Parts: sequence; C-alpha cells; structure tokens
Amino acid sequence: MVSSMLANRRFRSPLQGLALLIGTATILSGCTAPIDPTPESQSHSPAPAPAFTPEPAEPAPEIPEAPHTPDSPGTPAPGTSPIDGIRSALNQLEIKGRAPKTGYARDEFGQRWSDDVSAEFGHNGCDTRNDILNRDLINKEYKPNTRDCVVVSGQLLDPYTGTMIEFQRGRDTSSAVQIDHVVALSDAWQKGAQQLSPEVRQDFANDPLNLLAVDGPANQQKRDSDAASWVPANKPFRCQYVARQVAVKHKYHLWITQAEYDAIDRWLSTCTTEDEPALAALTLN
Repeated sequence: MVSSMLANRRFRSPLQGLALLIGTATILSGCTAPIDPTPESQSHSPAPAPAFTPEPAEPAPEIPEAPHTPDSPGTPAPGTSPIDGIRSALNQLEIKGRAPKTGYARDEFGQRWSDDVSAEFGHNGCDTRNDILNRDLINKEYKPNTRDCVVVSGQLLDPYTGTMIEFQRGRDTSSAVQIDHVVALSDAWQKGAQQLSPEVRQDFANDPLNLLAVDGPANQQKRDSDAASWVPANKPFRCQYVARQVAVKHKYHLWITQAEYDAIDRWLSTCTTEDEPALAALTLN
C-alpha cells in the first residue's frame, strides 16, 4: 500500500521525496514489534537431569568377635550335661597297654594319710583318713580334744554294697569301714603314675577326689582292680564309680587300657538324672 502511494504522488522537490521515504521507513519499522518466543514456539530440549550421586550407605555396625578362649581339657562347654562332661574327659584319656608293675611299692606314694599335701583338706591339722571319715559318715562322734578330727563312731551308707554300716573306732572294729583309693595305687603306677614326681604321687594318694569310705570286705575284694575287672555290687552306684575314676585319671594324666575304656563307656550308659548332682560335683581339671 505505501509503495503505491509513493508511486502516484508527485513531490515538489527531490529532498521532499527523500524525507517522505525516510519517514515511511521509520513508521514501518515501528509497526513491526519483535516477536517474543512463547514457550510453545521455543525449540525446547529438556535440560539434562543432574547426575545422581547416591549418598554413601552407612556402614553396617561391626560385630565384635568373641574373644577366643582355648578350651581347657576336660572343661565342659557351657550348658553341657555332667554325663557329657565325663564322656568328654574319658575320650581325652590316652589308651594303651598296662606297663610293668616293676618298682611299685606303697612308699612310692609318700606317707600314709599325710596332711602335708596340696590336695583338698591338706594342711588342715587332721590326717586324710579322718578327713574322709568326717566327710562320708553321718551321726559322728569325735575323740575329745581333737578339734573334731578323730572320728570314734558313726554310720556309713556304703556306696559299694548299698548297706548301712556301723563304724566304731578300735583295733578289732575299725576295719569294718576302710578308705578306698578309687583308682588303686598299683593300677595308677602301671598307667603313668611312675612318671609323676614324688610330691604329686603323695597328693594323688591323699586326694579326696580319689578316696571313699567303704565297706571293708568289698574293698579287700577289689584290691588293685580297674573298671574292666571290678565294679561295686551296688549297681545304682556303678555310674558314679567309673565317673570318679575318669575324673581322677584325667586330673593326674593317667592312661587307660582298651578293656577299661569299654567297661567305663558301658557303665556310663547306665547313668540317670539321679546321678547328675554327684557327677557335677566331680572336679574335671
């Protein structure tokens, strides 16, 4: 439209025409506003998502290792039953043949009933025989002025026969109740005790763990037998009897024969819950 107007108009002078052209250009440039791009008209490329950097996971709390405590031989694990403890000790005993009895004498085990020992009741001012009578008898009476050491009378519920025996101290009566070495000294000598020091052998002969007050004739019948050749006539006590032998041999590092192992294993299978308090009282070390 503007172009046709300029073409049909006559100008008075060239300058007037030039001025009109400049004005017209100015008007046209003012009528054309810049176009702002709208969001729809933008060539939109989504901005790249920021790189995801995961937060470091918290480390799992460290569980401290339980301190390692070496197993003590013969020491039952927590929660182990008394019979399991005895069986564990039995299985730790060395099995081999009986050594010769050469060199054995009662004196190899020190003074009889000595109080000069490191075993229980040692150095208490009372001899070992009376210590055991005092432990095992009931309804006891003591010799005056012996500080309740010398037992003159009492009653024994004998573990070997299951009978009640009256004890009366005297030349002709004391032998009714004798103190038995559960592991006989001769048997111990042939199964490792000859390698022990004289002091340890004296402890062995006076250790209450290895001593029981029992019926005299039954003790004479037993002599130096091991479990393979003799057990008490009182069947309910056989479990406790062989268990005590295991405890003694384990404590003093003595060995057993295969026949002895088999016999002990067989009698341990007869143990009942009634035996557990007695078995638990045995020292396994």
